[in-house]
Amino acid sequence: MKAELSYGFVCQPTEALVSELEASDVDSIWVGGHVASIPETPEPLVHLAMLSVLAKRARIGTSIVPLPLYQPAVVAKQIADIDRACDGRVTLGIGVGGEYPGEFRACQVPIEERGSRANEAISLLRELWSGEPTTHVGPHYSMEDVRIHPAPTQGTRVPIVVAGRKPPAWRRAAHLGDGWMPYLYSAERYATSVAAIHQEAQAIGRDLSDFEWFSFLFIAVDEDGDRARQTMAQSLGGLYRQDFDEMIRRVAVTGTPEEVHEQLGAFVEAGARHLIFTPAMGSEDSRDAVINSVMPRLRDQFS
Repeated sequence: MKAELSYGFVCQPTEALVSELEASDVDSIWVGGHVASIPETPEPLVHLAMLSVLAKRARIGTSIVPLPLYQPAVVAKQIADIDRACDGRVTLGIGVGGEYPGEFRACQVPIEERGSRANEAISLLRELWSGEPTTHVGPHYSMEDVRIHPAPTQGTRVPIVVAGRKPPAWRRAAHLGDGWMPYLYSAERYATSVAAIHQEAQAIGRDLSDFEWFSFLFIAVDEDGDRARQTMAQSLGGLYRQDFDEMIRRVAVTGTPEEVHEQLGAFVEAGARHLIFTPAMGSEDSRDAVINSVMPRLRDQFS
């Protein structure tokens, strides 16, 4: 039996917005960010702490933390404290970064080590969340008799969801993650990644029955579908400093409510069960359309 379809939003954690989202029965609320990016973004773990105070019911998480920029013991302690503060509702979404090389220089982390650092850190985080003394020998983060306590409310089972776009991220999710959360994907590419992760997990003898299938989706909903696509292209262009006009249909969910419903249905058919939305800048009404129109229909269709 498939997991129930759920959804959430990435947002700046203000009291008014978080209260509105929780009142609308949104399942999850997420924060993202970087350390030293262009354009300006928040630092995700600080905003996760803010969100833990404001959100009373919803699952909360990072989408995402660029994990190689952080010392694992610091992340382990921060997540442990935040998870205890919100009674065990934290999900740690992680990625390797790389789109902003300046933040690797700022954190004095070689960018070419980002994959190996993330892989080692994921395993080490789970050791540290045991609350017991940890000794670890590795290429990047060796430590002896380190104890992070008190442990998270979820203990070593704080979900670590792997984000990314390329095959190394698929393998990281299959080997080390508790879930998969790609971004800037079409439904077709999402299906390809799901198949690849299943194949990789089968090769190593891993059971994925408890694995979670997320999709991080940039979204713009408008009665004028062309206007929705133009708004999203401008929004992504400002975020990633490139032209999205020709590729917008392949990397975002845009259009009229009917078009968006159809596109999201394709992601669900491809295997996604947790849809995480980031509305385009300038499309504030998209959130209301998703909550009041698109998701109720989608849930009815796939219930």
